[in-house]
Amino acid sequence: MATLLEVCCLLLVALLWGGTNPFLKKGTEGIEKVKSRNFVTQLFAEMKFLFLNYKYLVPFLLNQSGSVIYYFTLASTDLSLAVVLSNSLTFLFTLLTGKLLGEDIGGKQAMTGMLLITMGITLCVASTINLET
Repeated sequence: MATLLEVCCLLLVALLWGGTNPFLKKGTEGIEKVKSRNFVTQLFAEMKFLFLNYKYLVPFLLNQSGSVIYYFTLASTDLSLAVVLSNSLTFLFTLLTGKLLGEDIGGKQAMTGMLLITMGITLCVASTINLET
């Protein structure tokens, strides 16, 4: 049985992962212009580009904080609920954040998919949540 706190932590993880994905994509714009002589210097030049770019670094750190919360939540949460809840809602939050940023998310099919994800997650959580603790 999952507690309300565990479900909230998994929701936070999904929000951090999904909400930062479109920002990570925007933060990498321009990396294709970074050129260097060989593979090793190219790798370091790209890393320098990313880690000195606040538009990439801030969403990256928020995304990684979601991973830390996920790691600690897995210690006490049923794995079959944690994986389904966090990963499917990550997709949902990625679509919603992308839409807010003006990206094309796919129209009616995407909306139908989001509705089905929400209904499925609601059923999963309702069947496993323990409201007594």
